Amino acid sequence: MSAPERIPPRSVTTAELLAEGELKVRGRIREASNAVLYCSVSYEGREAFCVYKPVAGERPLWDFPDGTLAQREVAAYEVSEATGWGLVPPTVLRDGPYGEGMCQLWIEASPEAELLALVDREEPEEGWKAIGFAEVGEGQTALLVHADDVRLRRLAVLDAVINNADRKGGHLLPAGEGRLYGIDHGVTFNAENKLRTLLWGWAGEALTAEAVSALASLRDGLAPGGPLSTRLAELITVAEIDATRARVSAMLASGKHPEPSGEWPAIPWPPV
Repeated sequence: MSAPERIPPRSVTTAELLAEGELKVRGRIREASNAVLYCSVSYEGREAFCVYKPVAGERPLWDFPDGTLAQREVAAYEVSEATGWGLVPPTVLRDGPYGEGMCQLWIEASPEAELLALVDREEPEEGWKAIGFAEVGEGQTALLVHADDVRLRRLAVLDAVINNADRKGGHLLPAGEGRLYGIDHGVTFNAENKLRTLLWGWAGEALTAEAVSALASLRDGLAPGGPLSTRLAELITVAEIDATRARVSAMLASGKHPEPSGEWPAIPWPPV
């Protein structure tokens, strides 16, 4: 009698791990304005660390509906995935120890990566893009610059699409294997123009060919009844989806990175 065939263990996906795994709170990230909990998550033999942001811990904002920031974080991940760029860590909406919230894979940042700098110059050096002048104390100013990096440029496009109102330097996570992630997308997808970001270095410049291709894919996915539109309908309002669709169409029509509107502070505070 032959031995029974051994079935190899099923490989647990990251999405399954985050959505179905057991969350254990390990600590709190106190620098955040809302409740941000550092957790471990385990499921069928796989374990990882993650960030859990319960809706119950969200601070009310005057310009965003209460209790919607977690959904917006997940929506940002969905749009990022639809571009094919993978700029947002895997993120799901799930129940947890303190109720429903967003759960996102923890990313260990590479501290040696330099993406932002203050320089004592009037113009940026080659390889850098100017953001603007910043006060550095005692009446002195310095030029704030960001790297002329294709990963940042992709993130600038994503921020314009999702209408990110708070792209700070601390929300940029360079990781291993040349990856770059953006985090903290709770204040996104407002129907009104609220884009505030440090990544203005390409403002008014022509979009790259890959950006045009990514935007065209988003336009198709955001069409009424399209897969991305259907998924976002579970997370944000119809008006916000319509506004996202309009931003994508406007960028494709102009062929350029958007510029500050002048109707809203263009750079978040504090910038880092």
